[in-house]
Amino acid sequence: MINITKPTLLLNKEQCMANITQMYEKARKSNVRFRPHFKTHNSAYIGNWFRKLGIHSITVSSTAMARYFAAYGWRDITIAFPVNPLELGVISELSNEVTLNIQGDNADLLPLLENVISHQTGFFVEIDTGHHRTGLSWKDHSEIDRMMDWFGKSTRLKFRGFLTHSGHTYHADSREEIMGIYNDTVSKMNYLKEKYLEHFPELIISIGDTPSCSLVDDFSDVDEIRPGNFVFFDLMQYSLGACTLDQVAVALACPVIGKYAHRNEIVIHGGAIHLSKDFLYKSSGERIYGYVVKISDKEWSMPVPGAYLTSLSQEHGIIRANREFIDKIRPGDVVGVLPVHSCLTANLMKGYLTLEGEAIGY
Repeated sequence: MINITKPTLLLNKEQCMANITQMYEKARKSNVRFRPHFKTHNSAYIGNWFRKLGIHSITVSSTAMARYFAAYGWRDITIAFPVNPLELGVISELSNEVTLNIQGDNADLLPLLENVISHQTGFFVEIDTGHHRTGLSWKDHSEIDRMMDWFGKSTRLKFRGFLTHSGHTYHADSREEIMGIYNDTVSKMNYLKEKYLEHFPELIISIGDTPSCSLVDDFSDVDEIRPGNFVFFDLMQYSLGACTLDQVAVALACPVIGKYAHRNEIVIHGGAIHLSKDFLYKSSGERIYGYVVKISDKEWSMPVPGAYLTSLSQEHGIIRANREFIDKIRPGDVVGVLPVHSCLTANLMKGYLTLEGEAIGY
């Protein structure tokens, strides 16, 4: 068994590669560009697994992440995060190094960019199709027109198309609702594409959320997909019906540091600084911060029935389980936790240990 002495994020490389291949094949069959979001794994090493499939275009969520992957030879990068006016200098530097796409929803920002960047940079207009986080409403034609007018005159900013993240799929109650959100999103985005295609014949529409990209089989109504979480999946995706439990490719291995049989609980070294505080609800209304799995040589089990991570502090986690499971556990044992949100867990842990014992850093 792998030697574990502290919270360690285990990676099932075989399952991770299967998840990557499955999404790649769906995009290939639909003849759309697959521009995976690398914020979930944020690892140059894992990025190479995508390269082996011939993928050369990626999405990131910050200028820092763009710099990191540019240093490892990625040359076609979209920063799927609104332009920060305080980072215009960094954006200009990146545009000298890579084929860069940025995004925004503010026409007043465009002249600033035009004056700062020295190389042509792609620009996606971010559209809000229902998530209500950032982006212009798809119905805000006057503001979209202002941006289109600027792109028509710009020499440094090249309008790439319309981009959206349908994050409201994460609040859906069923697979059918997710599919409905996807269809509604595609309809709104294609309306804009048709409206502006005559003046910008190369424009594309780009979508990105993992729940819809996991459930949809045919992407022929869009031009590009940018999912990210699918590389690992997690309990949130499982709860949405976007994956099965055996597709979850990461588990946090945690040493047991306390046993309290009288209350059917064990305490682990594994807290909010390792897992985040994202949670799901049991039917009883109790919060769940992770499912518990048994770790053995080069694998982990399916979740232990009735065993849940029910409380987190900074370094501690409390697992509640049935007495049969509790009786078999001793301080010094190691148990696994399937995370609710793998993106945050990976970001907090800053590295992985494969089931074969290979350490992978950021």
